[in-house]
Amino acid sequence: MSQEQKGKIVLGVCSSISIYKACEIVRGFQREDFRVQVIMTKNAARFISPLLFGALTGQEVLVDFFEPENQGEISHIVLAQEASLLVVAPATANIIGKFASGVADDFLSTFYMAARCPVLVAPAMNEAMYFHRQTQDNILKLKTHGVRFIEPERGYLACHKQGWGRLASVEKIVQEGLRLVRKSRSLQGKKVLITAGPTREFLDSVRFLSNPSSGKMGYELAGEACRRGAEVVLVSGPTHHVPPPQVKFIPVQTAGEMAREVQKVYKKSDIIIMAAAVSDFKFASSFPGKIKKNRLSRKVEIVQTEDILKNVGRNKGHKIVVGFAAETEDIASNALEKIKEKNLDLIIANNILRRDIGFGSDFNQVSIVYPDGKIIQTEKKSKLEISQIILDKIEEIIGERNRKNYQ
Repeated sequence: MSQEQKGKIVLGVCSSISIYKACEIVRGFQREDFRVQVIMTKNAARFISPLLFGALTGQEVLVDFFEPENQGEISHIVLAQEASLLVVAPATANIIGKFASGVADDFLSTFYMAARCPVLVAPAMNEAMYFHRQTQDNILKLKTHGVRFIEPERGYLACHKQGWGRLASVEKIVQEGLRLVRKSRSLQGKKVLITAGPTREFLDSVRFLSNPSSGKMGYELAGEACRRGAEVVLVSGPTHHVPPPQVKFIPVQTAGEMAREVQKVYKKSDIIIMAAAVSDFKFASSFPGKIKKNRLSRKVEIVQTEDILKNVGRNKGHKIVVGFAAETEDIASNALEKIKEKNLDLIIANNILRRDIGFGSDFNQVSIVYPDGKIIQTEKKSKLEISQIILDKIEEIIGERNRKNYQ
C-alpha cells in the first residue's frame, strides 16, 4: 500500500518537557510508511524550533493560522480530509481542557474540532496536574466522545520527583496509533444498516404508545461503524440526537414506517443491527385530529405490530444480523430463546429495571449472547464503549467466516 493510500497521520505537539520524544514518534510512523504532518502549539514552538520537525517530515509545520503559508485555503479543513489519525503527544492539561470544552483558539484545537479521524491523546504533565479533578473530568468527557488515551507512566518528572505523568513510551504510542488506523478501515466496503430509538403508535394526532428509549445506543453504533470505514444507513425513530455526519439518515415515527424503510435497505446490507426499541403494540384504529375525551370509548383495542427483526432474520442469507433484548428477568435464557426464534447471529441483552444503565442513560451493561449459548458479559461502560465491543464481536464473526471460506 502506497503512502497516498495509507493517508496522513497528524501529530499534535504541545509544550511539555517530553517534547523531544515527539521526534521519535514521527520516526515510528515513518517506518510504517506513513506521511506525518506536525502541528505545534505556539508554546511548543518556543521549546523546539518547528524547523526540526519540518526537516524530519519534509512538511511545513503548522503553528499559526495567520502565517502566510496558511492563507488562501482553509488549511485545517483540507488537512482534516486527508488525515487518517490525529495523535497528540505530548498532550498538556491545557490542550486536553480545550478539546473537552470545545475551545478552538489555535491551529491544533481547531483541527481537532474539524477532524473526523480517530484521535489518540498521550498526556504528559506533573502528577498533581494529571490527578487534578478538572483534568480527570476532562479526560473522562473526551473518552465518552470516542477519544482514545495512552495513560502516562510513573517515573522521574521535570519537577525532579518520582510520580505519575511521564509520557508513555514511544513504542506504545506508535503501536496504539497504528492499531487505530487499522481499525478505521476494518469495515471498509461493508454496508451496515442500523435501527435506533423508539417508535410511536398513534391513537390520534397527539396521543401515542411508546417507550423510554433515548436511541443513544443505536447512534453510537452508527458513529462507530462509520469510524471503521463502513457505509452506514441509520433508520431512527424520534430522538434528540444528531446523526453522525457520514451516515444516510432516515427518520421514521411508527413501527410500520420503520419496517418499510428496513425492507428497502436490508437486502443490500452486509450487517444489520436492530438496536431500535420498536413498540410491540399499536392501536387497532387511529384517528385524525384530537379525539375529545367524552368521545373516547372506555375500551381501546390494541394489536401487535410487525416483528421487523424476525422478518429480517428469516431472510438474512449470509448477512450478519444482530438484535437487542430489553429484559426484566431471566435475561440470558430469554435472550437465548429470542436468538434462536429469530435466527440471529448475536443478541445484546440488558436489564431495563436498572436505572443506571439502558433506557435514557449514557451507560449500559450488557450480555452478548451467541446462538450456541456462549455469553459474554460486559462491565458497566459508556454506550460508546459498548458499541465498540459489539462491533469487535461482529468483526470476529466476519473473520471466522472468511477463514472457513479459505479452508
